[in-house]
Amino acid sequence: MIESLLQKDKDLLVFLNSLGSEQWDSFWLLITNQFNWAPLFTFIFYLVIKSNGWKRGGFIIFSMILLVAFSDQFVNLIKSSTERLRPNNDPEIQEILRTFIRPKSFSFVSGHAATSTFFAVFTILVLRAKYKYIYVIICFPLIFAYSRLYLGVHFPIDVSLGMLLGVLLANGYYYLYRKADDRLFG
Repeated sequence: MIESLLQKDKDLLVFLNSLGSEQWDSFWLLITNQFNWAPLFTFIFYLVIKSNGWKRGGFIIFSMILLVAFSDQFVNLIKSSTERLRPNNDPEIQEILRTFIRPKSFSFVSGHAATSTFFAVFTILVLRAKYKYIYVIICFPLIFAYSRLYLGVHFPIDVSLGMLLGVLLANGYYYLYRKADDRLFG
């Protein structure tokens, strides 16, 4: 059963990856680079400071930095435990994929998907009472995660479960953040 699921995962990736075209390749390479999202992060930090002041806002930003570091390390632990090859390194499909980057690390789960979802959901939880349109930020991890499929460096299951992991971690981390915030800022 698991083998059948993994084969369907490969087939779905090959299909999604084959939808790409040369005119969009540079766009998706731009999207997949987390440093290109710096203006979004800067804007979110601005909203956090604007709505919470420097003291509480600084605490929230520090919490966000911690959550990203934790998420990244947790994903690396999962990757090294499962050791699933990335599609671009999978001998069964690597020759039929359109690939533009060739990471050597393992694939399961997608760190891009987990960490960006973690960041977006935590941001929504923190800012939803002050900004009704903050939910739009959920587009960030969706677009970011899709770039990994487009570029052939993650399987759909890696991305989907990475996003689910991000949601779970964000909610758990938000619970801990609220406890710390209540103690520090009453």
